[in-house]
Amino acid sequence: LCGKHGWKPYGFLLGNKCAVTEFDDCAFIQCCRRTMRKQLDYNLTFHKLVAYMIVLHTAIHIIAHLCNFEWYNDAQQATDESLASVLSELHQDNGLWLNPIYSNTTTPLYVAFTTIPGLTGVIITLALILMVTSSVEFIRRSYFEVFWYTHHLFVIYFVGLVIHGIAGVVRGQTAESLKEHIPKKCEPYYKEWDRKRSDHHCKEPEFGSIPAESWKWVLAPLILYAFERVLRFWRSCQKVVVTKVVKHPSKVLELQMYMKGFSMEVGQYVFLNCPSVSHWEWHPFTLTSAPEENFFSVHIRAAGDWTESLIDTFEQQKPKTPRIKVDGPFGTASEDVFQYEVAMLVGAGIGVTPFASILKSIWYKLQHADQKLKTKKIYFYWICRDTGSFGWFNDLLASLEQEMEASGKAGFLSYHLFLTGWSSSMVGHAALNVDKATDVVTGLRQKTSFGRPMWSNEFSAVAAAHPRSVVGVFLCGPGPLAKSLQNCCYQHSSLDPRKVQFYFNKENF
Repeated sequence: LCGKHGWKPYGFLLGNKCAVTEFDDCAFIQCCRRTMRKQLDYNLTFHKLVAYMIVLHTAIHIIAHLCNFEWYNDAQQATDESLASVLSELHQDNGLWLNPIYSNTTTPLYVAFTTIPGLTGVIITLALILMVTSSVEFIRRSYFEVFWYTHHLFVIYFVGLVIHGIAGVVRGQTAESLKEHIPKKCEPYYKEWDRKRSDHHCKEPEFGSIPAESWKWVLAPLILYAFERVLRFWRSCQKVVVTKVVKHPSKVLELQMYMKGFSMEVGQYVFLNCPSVSHWEWHPFTLTSAPEENFFSVHIRAAGDWTESLIDTFEQQKPKTPRIKVDGPFGTASEDVFQYEVAMLVGAGIGVTPFASILKSIWYKLQHADQKLKTKKIYFYWICRDTGSFGWFNDLLASLEQEMEASGKAGFLSYHLFLTGWSSSMVGHAALNVDKATDVVTGLRQKTSFGRPMWSNEFSAVAAAHPRSVVGVFLCGPGPLAKSLQNCCYQHSSLDPRKVQFYFNKENF
């Protein structure tokens, strides 16, 4: 009975992992410089892996507790004067006991719902189940509010975790008792404990609560998290002025805003809140403006209840513009784009937004002949389902074409537009106008391709054009596309480090 505390290490690991998952969820980590936090680009993946480990160790912890209470119960009911039976009978009336099952009428279920450890264990387990089940992708995509609110049960979870070890169900021999009762020496003579005539002089062991230790692991992360929440609250209280509202095709809304002291880099994102829609919901949106502009902007596509309500709120003709709260900006992998001599930018649908910021910044750098610009060539791929989506940044691409031609850098940007939702009549119309200088779909000089890119061919062409360059591949798009591009990076990178190397970077929200 003394040695049947095999679940305690899993409780220790559980507290440790909960501390880690609280720490990795702090957004202020993403405010660090890119060189310091390169490894944190996959913080969401790390967060999920830690959560899986918490679930695993929670299951082990619970199963071991159930087994332990069965052993406690068997020891209490035993009449064979075994060691377990003797230990169960010790000090039941003076608080120095070992077995929490005091009598045959005390059941494990009674202990679970009448003791602090048992009750908090049930509560935090239910909270964990709700958080995990509501975090599956289907719930997040279709019922974001359910995911958002249930995930805030982490407050109850951590409070319960801190006090879970209080009240002493986990017992150990006291330091004073160990001086007079050495377990290895006295165990064989347990029937003679505390007998004056015994030659072994072993007193009855006395047991006390093992101090709770989970607070040691969660205190520092909770303090950091509280500091971060205060910081984010302060930032969200700063006045934001919506300077312009633009309605784009395909139910896309552009908000141009100004906030005193706001500073950004290309590819970063912010969290937005609109009290008119919801006081509690904050959603991430990539910044589509350039750092050189005197405002910052986001493009919002209708993709759920919150975004649809937000777009409807701004579309309604009201005398007063709805209030917007902003928290950020926060860094992403796209900030590294100007660290590569060659960059491949891949956007799918609204996933083009971080690259809009990059392309705008390039336009400004070219206008001012920025000598610090390290990038020599950019390949831009935009994949859309409908022609209306191309209308979002047609003006930007047209301006880039003119600026680069005027500055003698027409080859700096090579962009490719792919339309995946098309009809045979549309293709026929494009074929009839193939000799025109501009594309019939976008009006740009670059012709639109129908279908999806052949990525292997694209990577081969880039590798052939830049045989000794380090190429940064940046994606903002769905998971299957990410896997395809990542595989192409591995396949087309040379084994010789002096030759072409492809490095994959993906936006993670």
